[in-house]
Amino acid sequence: LPGLEQSVRKALGAAISRGSISLALRVSREEGAAGLSLDMAQVDRVLAALSDIGERAEGAGVALVPASAADVLTTRGVIQTGGEAEGDTSSLIKALEGDLKVLLEEFNTMRRAEGTHLAEVIEGQLARIEALTGQAAEAAEARRDASRAALQTALRKVVEDVSEVSEDRVAQELALLAVKQDVTEELDRLAAHVAAARDLLSQDGPVGRKLDFLAQEFNREANTLCSKAQNAALTAIGLELKAAVDQMREQIQNVE
Repeated sequence: LPGLEQSVRKALGAAISRGSISLALRVSREEGAAGLSLDMAQVDRVLAALSDIGERAEGAGVALVPASAADVLTTRGVIQTGGEAEGDTSSLIKALEGDLKVLLEEFNTMRRAEGTHLAEVIEGQLARIEALTGQAAEAAEARRDASRAALQTALRKVVEDVSEVSEDRVAQELALLAVKQDVTEELDRLAAHVAAARDLLSQDGPVGRKLDFLAQEFNREANTLCSKAQNAALTAIGLELKAAVDQMREQIQNVE
């Protein structure tokens, strides 16, 4: 099998560079690369079978056309190429085993290096999300005074426009507005998601699906934060959070 070792190494090397192995091997013999030989034991078996068939046909009164040498040669197993029995893959397996172990070790080394780098990239993105979450908390706190002033202005307008207004109803409306603008839960969940993602990155074994699900949760909290912001600074931070989460999710798609 001329050039087999070189071909196998080239195919596996290319597979390693792509980060996966998928190898299909087709074996063929070049014309003139090996001489022809006869398996005489198989020839004897074919001739014996022909003799038995001839005797039975003669006993049954059936006339058969005599078999020629060409007929015998076309019987499976009579002709051998290169002195190696058809279907014998021992030399092929031996050639593959010589390189396959080394190449797989190189492949696993490459995967470990790539995984380490990917974990560092995702950790950097988590740090970015964590920092933006802190900024969002500060912006939400700074927004508190402005929100209070806006509510007071709205309350005065209501009192001026409506001659009779229930204090309980006013209190309910103010409480409802405060709840709609409160982003404390979203910020707490974002912080919890950062901790959960870091815990997953520290684990052995496949965690890609769990990280992908967590990225969806990150995105959901960022969307809710933007919808509740009602403040330019907080909205801008929420949009940065969404962009950071999207970038992290792109990297997570490469995690097993």
